[in-house]
Amino acid sequence: MRNRLLVVGLIAGLAVAAPLSAKTFRWANDGDVISMDPYARQETTLLSFMGNIYEPLIQRDKKLNLEAALATEWSQTAPDVWRFKLRQGVKFHDGTPFTADDVVFSFERARTSQIAATLATAKEIRKIDDFTVDIATKGPDPIFPQEVTNWYMMSKAWAEKNHAEKMAEPTKNEDNFAVRNANGTGPFMLKEREHEVKTVLVNNPNWWGKPEHNLTEVVFTRIANASTRVAALLSGELDMIYTVPPQDIERIRKTKGLKVLQTPELRTIYLGFDMARPELTASSVKGKNPFQDLRVRKAFYQAIDENAIKAKVMRGFATPTALMIGPGVNGFDAKLNQRLPFDQAAAKKLLAEAGYPNGFEVAMDCPNDRYVNDEEICQAVVAMLARIGIKINLLAQTKTKFFTKINFPAYDTPFFMLGWTPATYDAHNMLVSLLHTRVEGGGAGLVNIGGYSNKTLDGLIDNIQVETDPAKRAALIAQAQTIVKDDIPTIPLHQQAVVWATRDNVTLTQLADNFFPFRYVTMK
Repeated sequence: MRNRLLVVGLIAGLAVAAPLSAKTFRWANDGDVISMDPYARQETTLLSFMGNIYEPLIQRDKKLNLEAALATEWSQTAPDVWRFKLRQGVKFHDGTPFTADDVVFSFERARTSQIAATLATAKEIRKIDDFTVDIATKGPDPIFPQEVTNWYMMSKAWAEKNHAEKMAEPTKNEDNFAVRNANGTGPFMLKEREHEVKTVLVNNPNWWGKPEHNLTEVVFTRIANASTRVAALLSGELDMIYTVPPQDIERIRKTKGLKVLQTPELRTIYLGFDMARPELTASSVKGKNPFQDLRVRKAFYQAIDENAIKAKVMRGFATPTALMIGPGVNGFDAKLNQRLPFDQAAAKKLLAEAGYPNGFEVAMDCPNDRYVNDEEICQAVVAMLARIGIKINLLAQTKTKFFTKINFPAYDTPFFMLGWTPATYDAHNMLVSLLHTRVEGGGAGLVNIGGYSNKTLDGLIDNIQVETDPAKRAALIAQAQTIVKDDIPTIPLHQQAVVWATRDNVTLTQLADNFFPFRYVTMK
């Protein structure tokens, strides 16, 4: 049942600033924003969209450098304490003033949510006064400001009034106000929400910042079918599409009045294994877990022809990788970035040595509306693994269902495809989020879907977190990446390209993290 909401109450009570010329920006993507709760997922689509409504203490500018947002200053008062001076005079969309109480509330709420990994190194928060907070970390954390750029501030009074003190799982139809409504401090306000159909934002005339956009309204529509999405752009029904199908890029590029924007993305697309359960779910192997055997993981790796995926599925718009991070992320080491050779004979031999000369059967989970050609990539992997005797039962589904199935707390998948962009643009974020042993209530390992655990790697990750000497820190990162590369808890595939398309009258900023800030959009 579709849930349509008109959030007119917040808007009606606001004073009207100098009017902008009416500019409605219409854009579409293949997948919807699954919730209006900014803590519902550690996922780019949600964090990017909600970053137009909610704001962090520190944000990123057009060049992905740090800049002040709801905090005007930040500094270390001790090696393990960061002090934030808050911006005064800021109001939430309902008119409630923003203060340190909201930061303390947001800290506690986030730590019990799906974005807990963002605050994995934080120990406690202390209110110093109405516009100053201290955050103590678990030992020195020299890059803490880089880690919290996607931690958005929520109103304590609004959440308590509407019984939204905790994050609710958006797919369980829990009666949580924050799933369908929003109240941030950002440049845009929620006007209308129709789940899986349309979401409408309007300009916030009382925003504390200086607008660089000229938009009065933003209309986001979910159009799952790629051909329909492209047709809507070609016909003039849309001003922009996010995630352009590779097969349509040249057609759009050659169409008068349209333009294609492309930049390398920081996201790495990879495959992962359930290595935690003693017996896999949805597998023909009983009594043991074949993925706990390095030879099986290596066989899967060497059976996958990533160059073919790049050429045939991605139409060249991908960069094959051997690492879980790509160029542009601190810690990327080109010397380590050499994939194992594609070798089906070697893969078959490894399977036989591991006790599976005839292969085995296992399920695979994949999204079909999250990454560029995600389902097509998974289908290619299925076909490649079939050639070494592995029968994959592919379950491709919308990201809403996919993330609910594979993420915390279920981790219900034996084999999966996922993508990750380090929020800090640093290797530590990937390591602590995806590959650190899961720490209950601690944030570390929250997105370690496969349950991989390596105590030596954990020690390196923990040391990277607190190391302040750049050379020593780089050496620790290289050691950690070498372990990951040798142990194969994941199979890195590629970094996809960010490809958007717009009409000629649209100017926007395309970021390598695939975030889409509306505050930089102008229309003629």
